Amino acid sequence: MGRRDLIVALDAADRAEAEAVTALLPSENLYVKVGMELFYREGPDFIEELKGKGISVFLDLKLHDIPETVKRSMKQLARLDIDMTNVHALGGTRMMQAAVEGLEAGTPAGKKRPLLLAVTQLTSTTDQQVREEQHSAVSLPDSVNKLARLTQHAGLDGVVCSAQETASLKRSCGADFLSVTPGIRMAGDAPDDQRRVVTPAEAAAAGADAIVVGRGITRAADVSAAYEAYWKEWLS
Repeated sequence: MGRRDLIVALDAADRAEAEAVTALLPSENLYVKVGMELFYREGPDFIEELKGKGISVFLDLKLHDIPETVKRSMKQLARLDIDMTNVHALGGTRMMQAAVEGLEAGTPAGKKRPLLLAVTQLTSTTDQQVREEQHSAVSLPDSVNKLARLTQHAGLDGVVCSAQETASLKRSCGADFLSVTPGIRMAGDAPDDQRRVVTPAEAAAAGADAIVVGRGITRAADVSAAYEAYWKEWLS
């Protein structure tokens, strides 16, 4: 991952819908996120197709299970030559360590293992949910920072979090600890089901390493123009 990546979330129902979007995007240095819906429909073959076109892939499956299951699953995912994947930090230190072990075991000889992130708190989660539903004694920002430190201790490369928490976790974990931030919207756009949203410029100012943008690009009237607009503000 280079600093300041823009990752397009292919939140599509099937291959045809996803390909219709990627066809409108520049092929050079394109980075996409493939989530559960698309991966469960199209499977590993679609990942191989994207990689064959030179597209970087963040496989966003958010694994959360017992350590051995996660380890064995990551071993399989590493064979897909993906660039990045993730787990849930709430799975705990041992599970995250097992995920690293699985990725390392599954990465072909001579290849670099995929980057591994942990989801801290979803950008759809509110402080009220953290306190009332998760029964946390700390606030949402404090929870994110605690989970980020656990993630770093477990040997992962970074976290998925809102850019609202990025500056704080960079102070806690260091500048090299990756912060990949969804919940990105242009000023004035509807937040949809996200709760902790920021603009590309705000994410850059906070020190985020990558932003993940879905509907703001993929459902725009002019997909290519929207992509360029996000890039322009992200890099400004």
